[in-house]
Amino acid sequence: MTPKALEGVRVLELCSGIAGPYCTKLMADMGAEVIKIESPGAGDESRLLPPFRDDVPNAEGSGLFFYLNSNKLGVTLDISRPQGTAVFADLVKRADILMVDRPVSELEDSGLGYETLHGLNTGLIVATLTPYGESGPYRDYRARELNISHCSGQGYLLPIPSLDTNRAPVKPGGHMADCDGGLVAVLPILAALFWKGSTGDGQLVEISRQEALISMQRVESVTFANDGVVIGRAGDGKGGMPGGMMACKDGYVVLVTPQEHQWRALIEMVGDPEWSSDGMCRDPISRSANAATINQLLEKWMLQHTKEEIFRKGQALSCPVAPVYTAEDIAQSEQYRARDFFMELDHPELGRFLFPSCAYRFSETPWALERLAPRLGEHNEQILCGELGYRKQDLARLRQSGTV
Repeated sequence: MTPKALEGVRVLELCSGIAGPYCTKLMADMGAEVIKIESPGAGDESRLLPPFRDDVPNAEGSGLFFYLNSNKLGVTLDISRPQGTAVFADLVKRADILMVDRPVSELEDSGLGYETLHGLNTGLIVATLTPYGESGPYRDYRARELNISHCSGQGYLLPIPSLDTNRAPVKPGGHMADCDGGLVAVLPILAALFWKGSTGDGQLVEISRQEALISMQRVESVTFANDGVVIGRAGDGKGGMPGGMMACKDGYVVLVTPQEHQWRALIEMVGDPEWSSDGMCRDPISRSANAATINQLLEKWMLQHTKEEIFRKGQALSCPVAPVYTAEDIAQSEQYRARDFFMELDHPELGRFLFPSCAYRFSETPWALERLAPRLGEHNEQILCGELGYRKQDLARLRQSGTV
């Protein structure tokens, strides 16, 4: 079997939902052994989130859970119970990284604060991914993706091109705010792992999801702090230029022309219409002030052409315009097909479907789907008995008590 980039690294995941599991998924895909710890009975909350086959909810059939937790091992454990705390401590002794999506103070309630964990394993990296971090007046606040996307500014800024700029901002589509938090968290955790490789010591890495999202749009976020300028959504009359999301013959395109040469390319693309010589198009300030009117004129041309026609013509003229792909467009994309990004899988609950692989290609340590997402408690016996040395009768008693 080909070794993986993070071969030999063991990660404990004490998370539920999307942000934390997405972070550990990225490590699992690079070869780390990730042991996902779920609460007995209920399991990870994402087990009850769609999509489901035929739209029938099934705790073992969530497409979202499957995606977030492939290549992981799964155990159930209630760490608030004394026996559960003992099992958890045994796991900690053998781990390199502990990923939790709750404040350290909540672990302290079970006698598992950072100092205790460090005492069990001086090389342990404890990473906390919480809404607002471990300090400040918001440190104990709970939050969902909707809250985080707005308190970070992401809900207002994305999408910058908006179909209806009079509508109140909404959170970005899908689970973008959660996934972005998990994505940002990977970097400091792997940096701590690199440092551990040099020193042998672990450390506490605390990540604020709010700050993670701000870091994803730092240019837009600092314009007010430094210049007093509020970045507006395209077409809202507050700094927005003509363009944004525009309807065309078979869907939508997105158009961005902040520079003068890009504007000239756009005008050439639409055939040098008479209105382009009007005063409202004279310079960037005039175009910004009349963005809504200009967009209406542009859209008349767009509606006569397909998104592929617009994209190819704009590309030839160096005009930054691109098609807006639907899920169907993406699944059928010749680019994704050429790179084998989607692979066909058979799953007992989900049936046959296309599964997204990864966004990178390692020449020496390639990605592979080596393990389907675990069923609830699927690897209890393998981990507790096979690795920690518990007897099967011990496991039976732990089940009976509700510890696993």
